[in-house]
Amino acid sequence: MVLPSLAVVFGLALLVWSADRFVEGAAATAQHLGMPPLLIGMVIIGFGTSAPEMVVSAFAALQGNPGLALGNAYGSNITNIALILGLTAIISPIAVHSGVLRKELPILTAVTAFALIMLLDGELTRLDAWVYLLVFCTLIGWSIWEGLRERFDAFGVEVTQELQAHRMPLSRALLWLAVGLVFLILSSRLLVWGAVEIAHAAGVSDLIIGLTIVAVGTSLPELASAIIAARKGEHDLALGNVIGSNMFNTLAVVGIAGAIHPMPVPPEVVSRDMLVMGLLTLSLFVFGYGFRGPGRINRLEGLLLSIAYVGYTGYLVSTVFGP
Repeated sequence: MVLPSLAVVFGLALLVWSADRFVEGAAATAQHLGMPPLLIGMVIIGFGTSAPEMVVSAFAALQGNPGLALGNAYGSNITNIALILGLTAIISPIAVHSGVLRKELPILTAVTAFALIMLLDGELTRLDAWVYLLVFCTLIGWSIWEGLRERFDAFGVEVTQELQAHRMPLSRALLWLAVGLVFLILSSRLLVWGAVEIAHAAGVSDLIIGLTIVAVGTSLPELASAIIAARKGEHDLALGNVIGSNMFNTLAVVGIAGAIHPMPVPPEVVSRDMLVMGLLTLSLFVFGYGFRGPGRINRLEGLLLSIAYVGYTGYLVSTVFGP
């Protein structure tokens, strides 16, 4: 099991590096093409931070490992909210100033509920997958309209600051975009192979591997960017990355995997994993929306989210090593 373990470690490291290059290149290229900063934050960065999950789940579906594909998508959403925003809020409470993000929080909650309802029959059919992708395209259309309409949103201001801090010529941006994409594909194939081999050798389901090791690994770019953004006081950017990533994971990542390879959905995915994801998403909406003023995720709420992640992960581990 040494070679598969090395493949997972090296694959994750390369995945994080390539995802960072891909996002930087894509955002800088979009800026050179004249795309508004808010639109870059809502669409380009959201897509870029979900690129690892998208490629990993697509390869998992192609290789006939549906558990890994679903576990990666839903495990990443749980990790994004409970671990990433939890730790970020403990380090620096997250104040939500962006009007656009306040609109996206209830949308993300509704999308999560919709995804749960669609899988209650225990199957992700190709029709389900295409419905996911249709809803996703509709939301992208709304994001583009909102990004073009709202010129002075706080989220857009923070994206502008980041773009100015990482300015690069178009040639370099295109180079990083291409290099990042190539290594995303290579590292994802390596990671999927290693994860599947470890699961088979250890007698663990690929769903559990996807929910834990792979989910945390593909979420590392969001973790790094969220903590850095929060330390800079760019709270809307930290939250926006997670909201965008979760929207892409729930609809596009699962939709692409299902369109490639329709798959059965184990009962525990709905009753355990999607339920936890739904409750965490609802908590994020309650904490961040700000019903009586600006939204804010304080340190106590961040601690509660982190405890929820530890408890959920501990339960998953107990199902593997328990009696």
